[in-house]
This record gives sequence, structure tokens and C-alpha cells, in this order.
Amino acid sequence: MIIKVCGMKHAGNIRELDKLKPDMTGFIFHSSSPRFADAVPEYMPASSLRVGVFVNSDTDYILYKVSEFGLNLVQLHGNESPKQCRAIRSKGIDIIKAFSLKTAYADTITAPYDGLCRYYLFDTPCAAYGGSGKTFDWTLTQSYHGKTPFLLSGGIRPESLEQILSFRHPSFAGIDINSGFETAPGLKDTEAIAEFINQIRENTTI
Repeated sequence: MIIKVCGMKHAGNIRELDKLKPDMTGFIFHSSSPRFADAVPEYMPASSLRVGVFVNSDTDYILYKVSEFGLNLVQLHGNESPKQCRAIRSKGIDIIKAFSLKTAYADTITAPYDGLCRYYLFDTPCAAYGGSGKTFDWTLTQSYHGKTPFLLSGGIRPESLEQILSFRHPSFAGIDINSGFETAPGLKDTEAIAEFINQIRENTTI
């Protein structure tokens, strides 16, 4: 199971997380977020893929941050069009496209992006873009029948372990954790993450 830890910004915290070898480490480039990565940290992850999270940013800005931070993937968390995804993919950059599920219409909203993204991410609908800390109704993902694998996000915390381990979907690839494992915005509880990762890796095969 893919484990993505998002919202990192402090070098020491990143270094401690890197020892746990998550699959992906996320940096947020949305200025209104308390986890906004306003500068390249002195330490960057070496054992995981670096993911940049953007909200309705123009393509030039995204490409600049890919170069500046050495990003491996970009996560588009706003209303980005398939055309923009195609432009980013043309530069050899893989994409995670986030969708907020409100009703059982996952196939309808993801269809225009088929073949353009490495992963989809299903998150909780909220007034702002992401970071609500609320878990959405995971049964809504059963309305998704596409081939692009997806990550689950939204309100995942240590006590979500049993629900994650019991979740079943043929395209389920992993999870994205953030505020549910923080002691402060942008500062992760690496001991809690270590325990969580160990439990998942001991009990899953995907």
C-alpha cells in the first residue's frame, strides 16, 4: 500500500520522516495553507518520491516548483482542466489529480482525466481546498470503476487503521495522511506515523 505523508515543511521533521521511508512526501504550494512550503528546506527527502501540491496554479509556476524542489510528481487539488494536465504530462511529469466526492458520481468526474494521471486522490468536500481533517464517506468510491489507481485522503488519523485495513476496492492503491498526525500545522508526529506505517505494512500486501 502506498503511504503518502503530506504537508511537510521543516527540515528536521522531514529528516525524521525520511527514516520511516514513506512512499511519497508532499509539499504544499498553496499560499493560504498553514503548511505552505515557502522555501526549500535545508533537508529534502531522499527515500521517497517528492510530491508538490498545487491549487489552480498556472503551469509555469508548477514547472518552476518542480525544478526548484526536485519534485517527482505534482498533485492538482483545484479545478485544473484535462488540458492543463496534458500540458504538464508533456513535460514528463506524473500527476495525482484530487477529487472531492460528494455523491456517488466518481466515474463522471474522473472520466475526462482518464489516461492523464498516474493516480487519482479522493478527498473530503469542504469550503477550502483540502485540509478539512474530516473523513468522507468512503463507500462513495464504489461508484468509481476506472483503471487509474486512487489514494484515499481526508481525516485519516491513527484510529483509522482498522477502517483502512478493511477497505476494499480493485483500484485502491494507498493513503494520504496529513493533519491527523500533526502536533502543529506542518509538524508531524513521526512516532505516531512510524507505528501507523508499521501496522499497515505488517497487515497489507498491496
